[in-house]
Amino acid sequence: MSSDLVVVGAGDHPFLPHVDAAELRHEVVPSEASTKPLTRADLLGGLSPELKGRAEWIVDRARAAGEVVYLFGTADSEAFTRTLGMEAARAGVEVEVVYFGVAPRGLALLRLVRVMERLRGPDGCPWDHEQDHASLARYAVEETYELLEAITRGQPDAIAEELGDVLLQVVFHAQIGADDGTFDIDRVATGIADKLERRHPHVFADTDVAGADEVVANWAELKAAEKPERVGPFDGVPLAQPALELMTAYQRRAAKTGFDWPDDGGALADVRDELEEFATAGTDAEREAELGDLLAAVVGLARRHGVDPELALRGSARRFRARFEAVAAAAGRPLAELTDDQWLSLWAQAKAAEADAT
Repeated sequence: MSSDLVVVGAGDHPFLPHVDAAELRHEVVPSEASTKPLTRADLLGGLSPELKGRAEWIVDRARAAGEVVYLFGTADSEAFTRTLGMEAARAGVEVEVVYFGVAPRGLALLRLVRVMERLRGPDGCPWDHEQDHASLARYAVEETYELLEAITRGQPDAIAEELGDVLLQVVFHAQIGADDGTFDIDRVATGIADKLERRHPHVFADTDVAGADEVVANWAELKAAEKPERVGPFDGVPLAQPALELMTAYQRRAAKTGFDWPDDGGALADVRDELEEFATAGTDAEREAELGDLLAAVVGLARRHGVDPELALRGSARRFRARFEAVAAAAGRPLAELTDDQWLSLWAQAKAAEADAT
């Protein structure tokens, strides 16, 4: 656009967030714009006194500013823009009319950024003012697990809601960074966009790939080149992640160096060996260590079969809860009064009902 003064017909124009993001001046045509008598051409063109007054107001602003840009809105008509063009030509001023067919995706993200700025602003929320990166850390974990639960249940509406909560954490931390003068949301977004373009040269450059496996291999090479300080096989693996995921990450890194079972049978045999060592452990400390090794062996078996052990265990936990609740509902008496045989029978019934439902 040739002018830094942008005029819109309404304050809810869908492109105003972009105008604000570009730090362009903008003005809204006032609803009480003066009206003048319509000419015969205006009447034949279907123009109302209100629209004629709006066009003349825009021309007056162009006369004062030198030139303006008018963003065509959903309530505008071709008759209005024709009149605006004629009025501008008659006055000898420049009014550039810019048309947009469809509002781009992402406008609501800009609104979220503005909401967060307001909450952290001078007259914002006291609780939001008190937060810092450390105090918000636990919420990032909680919201991620809630998103995982929604994904596991396959509920699109819940996934959308939980994604919003995760997105809030990103915007919140970015606003804290902006307030501290360390980074802002643009740096966050630019950083990840640049990274995606760098690591997808088969899309944004002229690299050719044969398939997804080659994409993953290229990604690893490009990542290693970007982070030359990571020289050890486990450098960059976050220690704060859940233990199953941590062990999975370690084993994947180790496998890349050649430390892996030659076949799935070796992984299965390792599970059996570790189970035997756990069974024969003589002290609590030995049992704890052997149980850890057993779990690590199970993680290795899952990795060999392409199973995410964290998701697998979560699925088992959901099934356990559902079966237990089914037993409680079918027991007909306090659970403490059930005999072992009754427990086993009710559990088998709940498990069979679950299988029938699927």
